Amino acid sequence: MGKVIGIDLGTTNSVVAVYEDCRPIILENYTGARTTLSIVGFPEKGPPVVGPAARDQQVTNPEHTIYSIKRFMGRRHHEVSSEEKIVPYDVVGKPDEFVKVRARKSLYTPQEISALLLRELKALAEGYLGEPVESAIVTVPAYFNDAQRQATKDAGAIAGLKIERIINEPTAAALAYGLEHRGPQRVVVFDFGGGTFDLSALQIEGGSFKVLAVHGNTHLGGDDFDQRIIDVVADDFLRNHRFDIRSNSMALQRLKHAAQQAKVELSDRTETEIMLPFITIDENGPKHLQYSLTREKFEAICTDLFDDVAKACRTLMAEARIASGPGTEIVMVGGSTRMPKVQEIAKEVFRTSNLNKSINPDETVALGAAVLGGVIQGDLHNVNLMDVTSHSFGVESAMGGMARIVDKNTPIPGTVSRVFSTPRDNQTSVPVNVLEGESNKAGENRTLGLFQLKGIRKAPRGVPQIEVSFEIDANGILNVRATDKDTGKSQEIVIKGGSGLDRSEIERMQRETMQVDEEKTAQRERVDICNHAEGVFYDLNEWLKYNGELIPVRDRRSIQGMLQKLDGRIRAQDESGVKGLLRKLDSASREYRKAG
Repeated sequence: MGKVIGIDLGTTNSVVAVYEDCRPIILENYTGARTTLSIVGFPEKGPPVVGPAARDQQVTNPEHTIYSIKRFMGRRHHEVSSEEKIVPYDVVGKPDEFVKVRARKSLYTPQEISALLLRELKALAEGYLGEPVESAIVTVPAYFNDAQRQATKDAGAIAGLKIERIINEPTAAALAYGLEHRGPQRVVVFDFGGGTFDLSALQIEGGSFKVLAVHGNTHLGGDDFDQRIIDVVADDFLRNHRFDIRSNSMALQRLKHAAQQAKVELSDRTETEIMLPFITIDENGPKHLQYSLTREKFEAICTDLFDDVAKACRTLMAEARIASGPGTEIVMVGGSTRMPKVQEIAKEVFRTSNLNKSINPDETVALGAAVLGGVIQGDLHNVNLMDVTSHSFGVESAMGGMARIVDKNTPIPGTVSRVFSTPRDNQTSVPVNVLEGESNKAGENRTLGLFQLKGIRKAPRGVPQIEVSFEIDANGILNVRATDKDTGKSQEIVIKGGSGLDRSEIERMQRETMQVDEEKTAQRERVDICNHAEGVFYDLNEWLKYNGELIPVRDRRSIQGMLQKLDGRIRAQDESGVKGLLRKLDSASREYRKAG
């Protein structure tokens, strides 16, 4: 098969890699950077722009520049109340509807926005390899639920990629780490990015990677720490100048960039200055923002967030049944691990000073995805990966509880079954409500699917034997079957539509994404022809300067008139007009240029 690229589809930055020449390689984007900003901008005219081009318009076009879309993947509106408050664009939908975002006059699902990012990374890989790319390994946070995983797969399909495997980000990081460390060891991957926090405990030996447990928080990331800085600075400015920066989208976007930079600087310094001149203007003139932020103050305003980090670490240790101490290596992944307090927490909770930061935290996940791509494309052998479920699965009981069938951290792929019975006499059918989550109450968990098992033989309650089996493949795709052991009748459901999109919608979005590509191609061709025309304009003007006296006045004026029109058509980016004038100029000047 062809190359299988590895993609880290991140909240803040995305990375693409490929396994080639016996090693995973990070691919650079068109600016020469090894990471691509996970930002999609919608200009007033023309197709959407991705990465640095989107960032360039973010301050002046905040309502139509989409970032941190990963935090909305596979989520319903009532689940994102905190996230939607910290972005300047509109997040829409009824409480139980899957989220959509508004850009210009259109609504987009998170899958569509993510597909534009994936399409950009796909194009980078194709440019590097010189061949079409059809397959990819895409990483997701270990604590992503079924709907979020399915939404990621849908985004890949919309982008024209066959997702060969969805792999947990910490597991991917462990693959990248484990290639260089073949000895037997216990590893905890501490993956803290812009939007999510994940932990995975693994046993690595040779080419065997066995995940023991995963835990995390999909509502915790670097964005939340940025927001604390934004709020404390904005509150201070409001007290002093009676203007709330958060009420003005352009001013807020400037502050957001400054807050991100301040957080980064506080990883190496104990104090930083946030300075934003002309942040607003009132009747007394322009107002400038200046705020001194110490690391001590930053850590104080983020105390509860740091507490959440420590709590997640302790939960992982309990669920993985591992003892803390120097025998476990902590592999630090993700940009947010650069915060000194985060490193201090990792050392304190795991009781070790052995934090491994040998691999670039921004690139490790993509490298690991590329390693798995190398396995699938047949270039790498003797690598065995055993992952686990990130959540528990079960069915609703008669009393409204959740009867667990698959516990969190169960190895996958695998099948787990449990026998139930009817709660009422002579019951001939039973509903099967498939749930995902950790609560003992059915209503507090997520419903993945609902089906009815019919044709049960009439009998007193408790007599029929109903076997419910959960089969989970390596991608976490769930197949649920209920069987009446007496009659042999069964009913099953494959849980694969949990992201809110059906096949027809995905196919429509595929066509629209391809249309965006065609618009981008047309735009590039228009830019190329106008750039070429600028060269012709300059060359002919220079030629006329030194050879104009050799040309009859009438013809010279005609050429000069066409050059003037060409300049106007170039400025208007009128491709057809530029092409027509180039043909006329070539015809009018060819004879004299040959003579010259």
